[in-house]
Amino acid sequence: MLAISGGARIFIYQAPTDLRKGFEGLSAAVEVAFQGELTSGAYFVFFNRPRDRMKVLYWDLDGFAIWYKRLEKGTFSKRYMKEGRIERREFLMLLEGITPKRLQKRFKIS
Repeated sequence: MLAISGGARIFIYQAPTDLRKGFEGLSAAVEVAFQGELTSGAYFVFFNRPRDRMKVLYWDLDGFAIWYKRLEKGTFSKRYMKEGRIERREFLMLLEGITPKRLQKRFKIS
């Protein structure tokens, strides 16, 4: 399981990706889509075309790590495919298969 801190930045790569790609292929896609973020400690989420598989690429202080999830039934929600960056709680809901109709924050600290 991924241990994601509350302040983690999580980016969704919006185009469907060939998940046979490894570290180099996914890193190249991140460099094109999110310049300068590759080794910032952010998490980059990739989906395949049918959205039943996901890979997460992240920098783990001394190298890259990839986390992979394949669903046996169903697909990951399309709701998150339109956004570039999501919050930790949205990512955790995505992993659990929860699709909220609306997210309402109680407050925001500036």
